Amino acid sequence: MTPSPADIRKGLWLGLLGTVIFAVTLPATRLAVGTPEAPQLSGLFIAMGRAVVAAALSAAFLLATRAPLPRRGERWPLALTAAGVVLGFPLLTSVAMRHVEAVHASVIVGVLPLATAAVGALLHRQRPSTGFWLCAGAGSALVVAFAVLRSGAPGGLGAGLSIQPADGLLLAAMLCAAVGYAQGARLSQRMRAEHVICWALLLALPVTLPLAVLSWPAAPVKASAWWALGYVAVFSMWLGFFAWYRGLALGGTVRVSQVQLLQPFLSMLFAVPLLGERLDAVTAGFGLAVISVVFIGRKMPVSAPPASRPCAPRL
Repeated sequence: MTPSPADIRKGLWLGLLGTVIFAVTLPATRLAVGTPEAPQLSGLFIAMGRAVVAAALSAAFLLATRAPLPRRGERWPLALTAAGVVLGFPLLTSVAMRHVEAVHASVIVGVLPLATAAVGALLHRQRPSTGFWLCAGAGSALVVAFAVLRSGAPGGLGAGLSIQPADGLLLAAMLCAAVGYAQGARLSQRMRAEHVICWALLLALPVTLPLAVLSWPAAPVKASAWWALGYVAVFSMWLGFFAWYRGLALGGTVRVSQVQLLQPFLSMLFAVPLLGERLDAVTAGFGLAVISVVFIGRKMPVSAPPASRPCAPRL
């Protein structure tokens, strides 16, 4: 069913709220993991710890709202959602962020809106145009080019033309997030958006809890690292998805994911005061180029098959 103009507007505003919350994730994760010279929390502990904290909040929320158990047909999509946004994206970004600055990572994940739109289009059996896929390829090429140019010394053009392992982790994280976003948005048409992320977090708890305990830091870390972990647990891993999944469900995944065009620049801006990082012309230029390509791609036609009316979300 085609969303109404009112639903589209509400979906875009909710998507914007989620995007602002998510934009702090990379700088906060960098603050939590530290640098190779001054490491703080491990990437594994951050990824698993944030999920455990959010799962505890989710259990209380599900009980308070008398949430029904997921139906049989909803369990596999929930597992894919958990694999993408509870396990894959947090773990891959947490490991990568110790080795790259948040400004750098913001460019690498700049094609996430287009990836989310592409996965959403395929999931909903829509037919993106040739122009859409050309823009997807151009955006990916820009990200790879940036990673190659920055493969040497931090802050400057690299001498070795290769993609660093951290860049590969970020690209894999982008794919995980795209799958998790699209699956969660689809579920949000049948379940309350808040319940989708809550059930996904509880489904992953048998994995996240033991790993969080095993990776508990053995040495003292700065208070700022714990505060950063608190942010990614409560906001990035939980509350942000309340707004994001509801926005995708109301306005459509392909359309509302457009607001993520703002996320790379917002992350760069947040990284400057939070981490004292420098936003240089090359990084800003590539970020603008990626956003421009994604913006053009988002305008390319995406044909939809005859749609049946989705089930009303269960309260």
